[in-house]
Amino acid sequence: MGSFKNSVFILVLHLLEGALSDSLIQLNNNGYEGIVIAIDPNVPEDETLIQHIKDMVTDASPYLFEATEKRFYFKNVAILIPENWKTKPEYVKPKLETYKNADVLVAEPNPTGNDGPYTEQMGGCGEKGDRIYLTPDFLAGKKSRQYGPQGRAFVHEWAHLRWGVFNEYNNDQKFYLSNKRRKPVVCSEGFTGETVIQKCQGGSCVTQPCKLDRKTGLYEEGCEFIPHKDQREKASIMYSQSIDTVVEFCTEKNHNREAPNEQNKKCNHRSTWEVIQDSEDFKTTTPMTTQPPSPTFSLLQIGQRIVCLVLDKSGSMTIGNRLKRLNQAGKLFLLQTVEQGSWVGMVTFDSAAYVQSELVQINSATERDTLTKSLPTTASGGTSICSGLRSAFTVIKKKYPTDGAEIILLTDGEDNTISACFDEVKQSGAIIHTVALGPSAAQELEQMSKMTGGLQTYASDQVQNNGLVDAFAALSSGNKAVSQRSIQLESRGLTLQNSQWMNGTVTVDSTVGKDTLFLITWTTDLPQILLWDPSGNKQDGFIVDKNTRMAYLQIPDIAKIGVWKYSLQASSQTLTLTVTSRASSATLPPVTVTSKMNKDTGKFPSPMVVYVKIHQGTKPILRSKVTALIESVDGKTVTLELLDNGAGADATKDDGIYSRYFTAYDTNGRYSVKVWALGGVNTASQNASPQRNGAMYIPGWIENGEVKWNPPRPEINKDQGKQVCFSRTSSGGSFVATDVPKAPIPDLFPPCKITDLKAKIEGDNLINLTWTAPGDDYDHGRADKYIIRISTNILELRDKFNESLQVNTTDLIPNEANSEEVFVFKPETITFTNGTDLFIAIQAVDEVSLKSEISNIAQVSLFIPPEIPPEKPSPSLPCPDISINSTIPGIHILKIMWKWLGELQISLG
Repeated sequence: MGSFKNSVFILVLHLLEGALSDSLIQLNNNGYEGIVIAIDPNVPEDETLIQHIKDMVTDASPYLFEATEKRFYFKNVAILIPENWKTKPEYVKPKLETYKNADVLVAEPNPTGNDGPYTEQMGGCGEKGDRIYLTPDFLAGKKSRQYGPQGRAFVHEWAHLRWGVFNEYNNDQKFYLSNKRRKPVVCSEGFTGETVIQKCQGGSCVTQPCKLDRKTGLYEEGCEFIPHKDQREKASIMYSQSIDTVVEFCTEKNHNREAPNEQNKKCNHRSTWEVIQDSEDFKTTTPMTTQPPSPTFSLLQIGQRIVCLVLDKSGSMTIGNRLKRLNQAGKLFLLQTVEQGSWVGMVTFDSAAYVQSELVQINSATERDTLTKSLPTTASGGTSICSGLRSAFTVIKKKYPTDGAEIILLTDGEDNTISACFDEVKQSGAIIHTVALGPSAAQELEQMSKMTGGLQTYASDQVQNNGLVDAFAALSSGNKAVSQRSIQLESRGLTLQNSQWMNGTVTVDSTVGKDTLFLITWTTDLPQILLWDPSGNKQDGFIVDKNTRMAYLQIPDIAKIGVWKYSLQASSQTLTLTVTSRASSATLPPVTVTSKMNKDTGKFPSPMVVYVKIHQGTKPILRSKVTALIESVDGKTVTLELLDNGAGADATKDDGIYSRYFTAYDTNGRYSVKVWALGGVNTASQNASPQRNGAMYIPGWIENGEVKWNPPRPEINKDQGKQVCFSRTSSGGSFVATDVPKAPIPDLFPPCKITDLKAKIEGDNLINLTWTAPGDDYDHGRADKYIIRISTNILELRDKFNESLQVNTTDLIPNEANSEEVFVFKPETITFTNGTDLFIAIQAVDEVSLKSEISNIAQVSLFIPPEIPPEKPSPSLPCPDISINSTIPGIHILKIMWKWLGELQISLG
């Protein structure tokens, strides 16, 4: 039996390997299936929006097909329609499709007018993105002049999402110097256009040629490269798919490797097509010999939530108060987490299954209280997970189809027959959320969650970590509007001795406060419980359940905004405190914290990455204090501070996504992830700016010799934004570690790649370098030394780094990880003259001589300003007759200047 179980575990781990993604997309015979496009519940009902989505995908499919050399097309798409829209006969119930796993979200812009499509990318080059964001106005074609046809822009975003490529333009630096020439950041280099600037005053605007900055050799701030409407170049889609002739991705042959854009920075100066060729999609397909069919669409409307709890009550649940902990977590879910209007049933199982409650619709506190009384109070017998699942299917089918229904499966036991019902689970169309309790829970649980799109969590027997309560608190609906979902504000635990106190505070901010609940649990005796609201008023009225060893207080109406204080006193036992709430208003988006790992399985010595997204609606929340607690199956914990600094594991600075590498493996098996996020005086909620990973906004076009400007982009709030004080807790689910050797664990982790190297020239030809310090193990600890090399050839530096000229770094001692590094040097052995282009890269080395990947390549170009000749007096001349208006053609200015020079010659003659 042991060998059978081991073989099953190996199979499960094989299936779980790879990037963690909620997406249902599959590539089948060159066609993408299972694409989910969801319409946000806050979008006003408009049936034409559905047709716009269909038109976009239909137009995008042949464009994608030709751009990928006949390899890929869009085969079928599910459109998720909000529950609050009118029902129609053609709208059917979703199966596994949810807002949580939607690949594309259609939502109102924030701020208004910021309709640019963009893709959220948490990972690096070649890693799949998370979600595409579109707006109704974009889909309606109201922004086509700025972003091009919707189908073409969708292909641009698809490349971000599916293949992990990046933009080949740069909004922050639109020009660069190369070989004494000023060049626009384009790819490929053959695009034609004019460098002009639009200056406006008093409602009138004039288009002028750009002036040069004598210090940098580049153009003045505000200068734009305006492309001609008529072009010949075919690439690249990741530069500007809106140009009519662009039908290809940049390749190795035509890629502009020197351009300072995100694709070069993040993908080691490889073209987008090279990255796409490295993808699994490309490697598993061959070009088609026939034209693909048009996409098909299914219209799915979200309905009422249907949930059945399937709870283990086998004999092992008597260990370590597991059954009481199950009751505590189950009551939180039933009293608070599950949404009003949901249908809830309950099944328990040991070696057989028992229906504790048929489906009941929750309309009031009465149904919630009744369901809590059905939670199991005794435990005995064996473990038959399939019996519990089959019974749950029967309960659901009495009222509804199992398609799209949810099952919350909790078990602490081994069950070597669980794989026998995998096919039934797949065919049911139900979503299975799994909660593995303790070290011996069935090893196949994760596969069940993965195959159905459910959440996988793990809770240890360490009560003070509150893992079981956190797991159930995370199970709010993925399909309800965010204003209806339960939000966890706090989760703490502590083992107390000798009448010690557990003191703390919880911040209730203005975006939450409805249905606020304080829950306290204990392991032996009722503790002393003290709670004060922000006004200092002591809160009484806790409902005490001594059998379950918990007490809870529901705050009526909207909880007071501010800091709530609590003090809990006990001896020789463990206490936990959990606080949950809901949005204070349906019109004010709450601050939300969502967390995830980059993979389901961490295979030593490959690191894991923790990602935490903090947003208010679509606005990122910056400068929060974010901490992750990672607990192994042995109960050991590691605390990580997560950062949004654009270095190490963090892909993009200041995007509201906080990241960090995890390398502190101590054993094989399951690890749980929990996150705390705190706002405060240094936290700012920024207005959403034009996204970095999205289609380029074209400022204007040159048509028939005239510059025709597009409307300017919405103004971006440049200040520090509104300060937000908040507290949140989030479960990041769980992952499985494999191949971890026995202690002592060897050091096989190198420093992480430096991704933010920057260079600039100072006086006397000195080069100033800045970057964020890596660590000894990825982004932890301190590296031992740096190797800096330079070259006048970018490809030689990239491909032959060890042969390139090395800079003397004897006096450069690495700082602690995530510190700012500054290093100034003067190139001694390279002739550094006017117009010289110099490329620089760094490699970090740790104390056991493990080396990081080579950093992004920084570039400097030596520009020596020409001497200014002394001014000579000139005769006074009448000003040329130039009328100021909003559409003076940029290229006509030269004609006006020639006319002026002609008048000057006549007057001097």
